[in-house]
Amino acid sequence: MIYIHIPFCKQKCSYCNFHFSTSLNFKDEMLDAMKKEIFFRKDELQNKNLQSLYFGGGTPSVLSADEIKSLIDEVLKHFSFNSDIEITLEANPDDLNAQFLKGLSSSPVNRLSIGTQSFFDEDLKLMNRAHNASEAEGSIKRAQDFGFENLSIDLIYGSPTSNLEIWKENLNKTIALEIPHISSYALTVEPKTTLENWISKGKVSKPKEEEQNREFYYMIDFLKDHGFDHYEVSNFAKDGFYSRHNSAYWKYQEYLGIGPSAHSYNGNDVRSWNVANNQQYIKKLNSNILAKETEILSQQDQFNEMIMIGLRTIWGVDLTSLNQKFSPNILDKFNKEIQHKIEDGILKIEDNHLKIPEKHWFMADGIASDLFQI
Repeated sequence: MIYIHIPFCKQKCSYCNFHFSTSLNFKDEMLDAMKKEIFFRKDELQNKNLQSLYFGGGTPSVLSADEIKSLIDEVLKHFSFNSDIEITLEANPDDLNAQFLKGLSSSPVNRLSIGTQSFFDEDLKLMNRAHNASEAEGSIKRAQDFGFENLSIDLIYGSPTSNLEIWKENLNKTIALEIPHISSYALTVEPKTTLENWISKGKVSKPKEEEQNREFYYMIDFLKDHGFDHYEVSNFAKDGFYSRHNSAYWKYQEYLGIGPSAHSYNGNDVRSWNVANNQQYIKKLNSNILAKETEILSQQDQFNEMIMIGLRTIWGVDLTSLNQKFSPNILDKFNKEIQHKIEDGILKIEDNHLKIPEKHWFMADGIASDLFQI
């Protein structure tokens, strides 16, 4: 599978620390550099028949439909598409006007991931989103009118501008709009963000973990009652609408990342990442030099990743694979550590897969980190 990072946004959200630029001055040069990178790295993926192509960012929907098609055409010069390939475009509601959707509907893109975040203006203002609540709802309906049925929306819970009743209304609106996939995250305060600055100056209250916990578990019960599978800590889907792209990440499959700051993985022990600087990225590719760094993952690194990722999903960690892949000195310590957590009900083993019971999923990352090998 291939991930293409589009490093442009109209404006900066208050909570975001991803790599992007709000200037589109070098958009054409960036697209040319990305096409070069696709060509230079076409042999890094063993499987040339793609199951998934994902446009993330940033905000890929700041591009025109023709620009998106041109990147897809470049991929098709070097790879084939599986007959049921999933091609996802992340999009902001304010970009999903009729003209853009009409152009996109004639492209191979067949899945939209819409950055809704909330259907309430007060939440959206705190997040410094470029859209309002009316646009959030309208963009979803327009996308459906243009034939996009495989839709995912992002929702953020635990904001200081929200509460449980508002969160319930957000979820009710999502059900009413017949969205088949939801990615939902607690509002987190990342370093060097506007939100962190506002909180440090007392302009905004800090998110309350107990409120986020309450909203998280309400969401689980509510979405299950409406036919959703909770297949990863932050992801819910109707049957047939799991994100194929993200599921491949969670199952340790190989992927190629194109664009500034994008990461790649060979499915075993090699990870690479591109420079998180637009100008450096363009300059290097213009000189026919890849703008990436590579590392060989140690046994400990590989083990820790498998634990962290696997314990966030309904599939858990395959203990057979773990025992085949890692040395006894790692496994002996691990087996002793999990016994205590199994006895305490924090972990369980089903069909030789290690899992966290769903009632403890809100603390999944902390539970996994306790099992890391250092």
